[in-house]
Amino acid sequence: MYNWQRDSWPHFEFDTTAIESRIFAFMQKSGELSGKLAALPLVERTEMMIQLMVSEALKTSEIEGEFYSQLDIMSSVRRNLGLATQHKIHNKQSIGLSDMLMDVRNTYNEPLTEVHLKYWHRLLMGSVPGIQAGAWRTDEAPMQIVSGSVAQPKVHYEAPPSMRVPKEMEQFISWFNESNITAAPVKAAVAHLYFEAIHPFEDGNGRIGRAIVEKALSQGLQCPLPFSISKAIEANKKAYYHRLQQAEKSLNITDWVTWFVTMLLEAQTYADKMIQFTISKWHFFAIFEHKLNNRQSKVINRMLLEGPDSFHGGMNVRKYVGITGASRATASRDLQELVSMQVFTPVGAGRSARYELVF
Repeated sequence: MYNWQRDSWPHFEFDTTAIESRIFAFMQKSGELSGKLAALPLVERTEMMIQLMVSEALKTSEIEGEFYSQLDIMSSVRRNLGLATQHKIHNKQSIGLSDMLMDVRNTYNEPLTEVHLKYWHRLLMGSVPGIQAGAWRTDEAPMQIVSGSVAQPKVHYEAPPSMRVPKEMEQFISWFNESNITAAPVKAAVAHLYFEAIHPFEDGNGRIGRAIVEKALSQGLQCPLPFSISKAIEANKKAYYHRLQQAEKSLNITDWVTWFVTMLLEAQTYADKMIQFTISKWHFFAIFEHKLNNRQSKVINRMLLEGPDSFHGGMNVRKYVGITGASRATASRDLQELVSMQVFTPVGAGRSARYELVF
C-alpha cells in the first residue's frame, strides 16, 4: 500500500526527539549564514545570491536528469535582478526555471495558493511541447514512477488517481498554510513528501516540490533561503529517491524527516563554504585589484568563476595564453610578477610546472 491508500491519510506520524540537536544546529547555522551575507558589501552580496540561485537551478534540474547551460541560467538570474548581461539566452526553459525560483524568493512570506502553484508550473513547463502547463493532471491513466525496460517495468510509486488531485491539493494547501509544525526543517520535510505523494502535475513535480521546501524554510527563517537545497540532494540523489520511495509507503515518516534534516545541514555546510569563498575573494581584490594588469585580473577571475572548487590543476603558461591571448613571453612575465606579489605560488617543475592561487 502507498501512504495515500491508508485510512488515516494524510495524517503523518513522526518523532523528532533524536534530532532535536540537529534542528537547533540548522536554525543556528541559518542565522550565521544570513549574518555573513548581510555583512558583505552589496555587490558581493548580490554575487553570492546569484551563485546560490544558479546552483539551485542547475541542481534541481540535474536531479531530474535535465541539464542546462550555466551561462543561460546565470544570464536569466541577472536579468531578473535588473543587472546587465551580454550573454544571449538560448534555452527558453532556463528562463522559466529562473523566473520560478526568483518568484519563490520574492513571495516566500505569502500564503501558498493553488493559483501560485499553477503559475510556477506555467513558468517551469510553459515552453515544453505536449505539457498542459498550469493545470492539475487529468489523464485517467495511472501516474506512476517507473524504471526498467518497457517489457519489464518496475513501478516504484503510483500517485492518487487524477480525479482525486483537486481535493487532495486543496487539503495540502490548507495544511501548508495552517500547519502547527514550528520547526522549519521538519515542516519542509513533511511538505515535500506530502506534495510528492500527490504528484499533482503531469511533469515538473520534483522541481516544484523542492520550491515548496524552499518556501517552507524561508517562512520559518523569515528571510529568503541563504543556501541551495538541491546542491545537497543532487549529491545524494540515490539516497534521496530511495528514502522518498520508502516514505511513500507509510504514514510513519520519522526516518524520512531524520534523513531530510541531515541533508539540509549538508546544504548549509556547502553554502558556508561558498560564502567564506566570497568573503575571501572580496578581501583579495580589495588588496590586489589595483596591482594587477588587465590580463592578470582576467586570469584570476576566470580561476575563481565557478566557486571554491573551480579550475583544478592550477595555472600554467599554456592556459594563461589561452585565456588572455598574450604571447608566451608575456604570460611567463605576468606569472612571475604574480609570484613576486605572493598571489601565486609555483608548484612542480618542467612540463608539470604550474601556479596555484594563494587564496
